[in-house]
Amino acid sequence: MTKWVYRFGDGAAEGRASDRDLLGGKGANLAEMCSLGLPVPPGFTITTGACNWYYANGRDYPETLKADVREALEHIGALTGRRFGDPESLLLVSVRSGARASMPGMMDTVLNLGLNDVTVEALARDAGDARFAYDSYRRFITMYSDVVLGLDHEVFEEILEDEKGRLGHELDTDFTALQWQQVISLYKAKVEEELGRSFPQDPHEQLWGAIGAVFSSWMNHRAITYRRLHDIPESWGTAVNVQAMVFGNMGDTSATGVAFTRNPSTGEKMLYGEFLVNAQGEDVVAGIRTPQNITEAARIAAGSDKPSLQKLMPEAFANFMAISERLEKHYRDMQDLEFTIERGKLWMLQTRSGKRTAKAALKIAVEMAAEGLISKEEAIGRIDPASLDQLLHPTIDPKAQREVISVGLPASPGAATGEIVFSSDEAEEMKSVGRKVILVRIETSPEDIHGMHASEGILTTRGGMTSHAAVVARGMGKPCVSGAGSLRVDYRTGTLTAMGQTFRKGDIITIDGGNGQVLKGSVPMLQPELSGDFAAIMEWADAARRMKVRTNAETPADARMARSFGAEGIGLCRTEHMFFEGDRILAMREMILADTEKDRRTALAKLLPMQRSDFIELFEIMAGLPVTIRLLDPPLHEFLPKTEEEIAEVAAVMKVSADKLRQRTDALHEFNPMLGHRGCRLAVSYPEIAEMQARAIFEAAAEAGKKTGSPVVPEIMVPLVGLMKELDYVKARIDQVAQSVMQESGTKIDYLVGTMIELPRAAIRAHVIAEAAEFFSFGTNDLTQTTFGISRDDAASFLETYRQKGIIEQDPFVSLDIDGVGELVKMAAEKGRATRPAIKLGICGEHGGDPASIRFCESVGLDYVSCSPFRVPIARLAAAQAAVKAKR
Repeated sequence: MTKWVYRFGDGAAEGRASDRDLLGGKGANLAEMCSLGLPVPPGFTITTGACNWYYANGRDYPETLKADVREALEHIGALTGRRFGDPESLLLVSVRSGARASMPGMMDTVLNLGLNDVTVEALARDAGDARFAYDSYRRFITMYSDVVLGLDHEVFEEILEDEKGRLGHELDTDFTALQWQQVISLYKAKVEEELGRSFPQDPHEQLWGAIGAVFSSWMNHRAITYRRLHDIPESWGTAVNVQAMVFGNMGDTSATGVAFTRNPSTGEKMLYGEFLVNAQGEDVVAGIRTPQNITEAARIAAGSDKPSLQKLMPEAFANFMAISERLEKHYRDMQDLEFTIERGKLWMLQTRSGKRTAKAALKIAVEMAAEGLISKEEAIGRIDPASLDQLLHPTIDPKAQREVISVGLPASPGAATGEIVFSSDEAEEMKSVGRKVILVRIETSPEDIHGMHASEGILTTRGGMTSHAAVVARGMGKPCVSGAGSLRVDYRTGTLTAMGQTFRKGDIITIDGGNGQVLKGSVPMLQPELSGDFAAIMEWADAARRMKVRTNAETPADARMARSFGAEGIGLCRTEHMFFEGDRILAMREMILADTEKDRRTALAKLLPMQRSDFIELFEIMAGLPVTIRLLDPPLHEFLPKTEEEIAEVAAVMKVSADKLRQRTDALHEFNPMLGHRGCRLAVSYPEIAEMQARAIFEAAAEAGKKTGSPVVPEIMVPLVGLMKELDYVKARIDQVAQSVMQESGTKIDYLVGTMIELPRAAIRAHVIAEAAEFFSFGTNDLTQTTFGISRDDAASFLETYRQKGIIEQDPFVSLDIDGVGELVKMAAEKGRATRPAIKLGICGEHGGDPASIRFCESVGLDYVSCSPFRVPIARLAAAQAAVKAKR
């Protein structure tokens, strides 16, 4: 019989940390803390399997689940001496989600469950504090109505704000018990008015409503968006955790807080966190009240006049410090902790590996390796390769003029400039038309996930360093300034007021997530220096990886950038990209539109010195490292003149009439240029093009080799080969030019000729093509297009729909389709090696910078991956992780 419920409490647990897939991260870690003897409120976890059953069976529950839950509630009662729903010995519970991957704020939580008009009086009697009891009840009504009944919490916030105004209160803590009772009456009346039914009074009805809401929240819009952004499969499901309530809002000896064992922004080894006295956990992360620092050192650094937990509750603080250190050593990773202090007693509510910035992740990994907590290989594995992108973006130039309009908390490092928007929908809309925006909110909520993703950075007027905005921004690698309390945001008028100035949607601001400053206008930025912890991790990664990492580059700027990021050569130089500007595109158009070989050769003579000069510079920058140059592969429509002005300009150069040129342009029109007259097909039709390019390559190799003293071994790649005879034909021309240049220059030049595998036929016939090809480079952009029969330019219109409907898990142009395109790559690699055992194999599509695709490349034994310059560090780390995993 399937076990749906796992219990924990009083030093014993049915699960462990290793049961994350079954119990979710929260449930597995609650069980582990319990087994370690830490103070954890007793409870139970409903498994992720029950969630999947729920969705597979029309949102119903397994037959035995209700009985299992009833028994588990009795078990909590036995440990606490209380009974759920019994006003004589009242047990209240919390109901929380818990997926196996942390999804902060994305799913739903209900606290104080079990309260009703009768049990609230029992709670007041037991606690000896009526104000606390009615405060808890109004919180429960708000949360339950929002999460379970679907009545937005803002309707309750409006009632509360009206009552604050009427009573002259500033804070929630100013309300008396009688005043809370009046608020509760208004809340209940609002529920009846909006929903046409009373707020539920039966605790068991409340519990099953909350369990269903948590399961349902796995499929809410914000959770789906978060899963998509973080590649979390829908099939994982979420667990539900039900625990005995402990109360941080039971007066001035109670508190609640969130902490990290190390600084999640910088990685510094010091306890980092915030708490609130007389509050519940949601108050801290929601940013409704400004939290206090946990440690005295942090309070002093922040210049706060509010006492730290260390000063206010020294005994609870000392216990918390000891537990924090123990948990970090036990899990061998920085921990994110939630705790509650109820009348002086500390309770641990959660531990998990904390989300951190890339900078912090590097520092923590390097320092933990130095401390002997983890090995160097484990340190490499602790860094998400994609997160390195955070380190490669600009920061504000220290010499820049700063017009500071506000200062908030430095919640997520990095700097960003953009136009102000006040809603997530606006952010997404402007991103879609290529505009950069800063999302400005009073406070963010989980519903803002899509807007945060679309923005360059996030600015909030409320919330602390552990608020929703801060945590999610750090996870996304977005700069964030939170709690900028001097700013005034008015959604109604669409204005931001700061220091007497008014800013509107579309106005430019800059935020500095490193120091919390908000700046007027656009501010000059600097590229980061990649040293220190980054350099250490990269050194360890380079020692661990097997595959080489090259770059896709055809400009000197890109080549230099890639070298600074550790590229070991150029894996793809797209020669057609060298002809898109100035005199070059004019000569290129002249060549393409020429009617005769003689006219083409005239135009090619203009292009030759340009190509040679480009190649010399690339060879010199790479200083002996391999450079793979792809022969011309333009879909011709990209170069043809389109406007009357462009046609007239080319006609004048070619000394023909505009009408004749227009006719020639029309003759070259193709219905599907991506499957048209391009690649090796051009070289077969017009061999003089390939001959010109080969001459430019070999002459540049000879000259650069003499200049640098490092022999250049160019790798010449013939694109779009599907037939062996195509490659034979073009290779014969390349070899002929090579012999001519070597005789003319008196220099011996070693070179390789290979092909790009980007057609299914080439993969199927790879064993034959390898008779002539000395290397294969998999052009997975086009191989994906030709395998799926979809255009990369048009597919976005339906691929996202496919993702949402579960037909595909990933856009195949973003992450390699292992089962289809990957199978062709594997086949071609095996067939190529069977014919030519020493054949060099690489990948040069965009997948060369995707960590999941790189893992596949390692599994099939490719020699290198090639990617855009800014993804070189990502590829280096991902290749190392793949090599380490392959050894296990």
